[in-house]
Amino acid sequence: MFEFMTIGLILGLSAGCSPGPLLTLVIAETLRHGAGAGMKMAISPLFSDLPIILAVLFLLDQLSGLDNILGWISILGGILIVYMGYENMRTRPVCVDYSQAASVPLFKGILVNMFSPHPYLFWVSVGAPIIHKAMSRSVWAFVGFICCFYMSLVGSKIILALIVGRSRSFITGKSYIWIMRVLGMTLCLLALILVEDGFKRLGWMP
Repeated sequence: MFEFMTIGLILGLSAGCSPGPLLTLVIAETLRHGAGAGMKMAISPLFSDLPIILAVLFLLDQLSGLDNILGWISILGGILIVYMGYENMRTRPVCVDYSQAASVPLFKGILVNMFSPHPYLFWVSVGAPIIHKAMSRSVWAFVGFICCFYMSLVGSKIILALIVGRSRSFITGKSYIWIMRVLGMTLCLLALILVEDGFKRLGWMP
């Protein structure tokens, strides 16, 4: 269970801190209306991702016993994580035109996340094999992974909102860049777990 909790924390932290539409929205709301507004936007994945996770669970139920397909999904997930890690290591200071940012209700943040391709791509190629492996261990391993992932994902965005609310220079400074580089290298190492799992499912490794 600890293994899956650790994976959830790393993936959630990386996803929470990585530049993207939702993070930009969180920062814009924070700069325009204060940390409270940014924090409201930060919790939107808790609502928007639920249907995606339910769809992934249904997909896994349909693919039960088809190790070849799950093996290839694991390998593709590993490749995606390597790409995410590479992008994190190339992170540049986040630029947000907060002077034009309007107040955006929570439901708009949910819509931004739902219509972004990233959550779907992540949960199908990365989340699915991890969930399948966790469920094969125990329900608690699955619960631990999900809880740690969203605690880390939402928590990191909330913390960023609080930091940006106090210091607007953080997202343009070296500290943020180095945090993302370390997370990027960690993701590349984490990708090895998915690739190894894929090789084992395909019978390429004992």
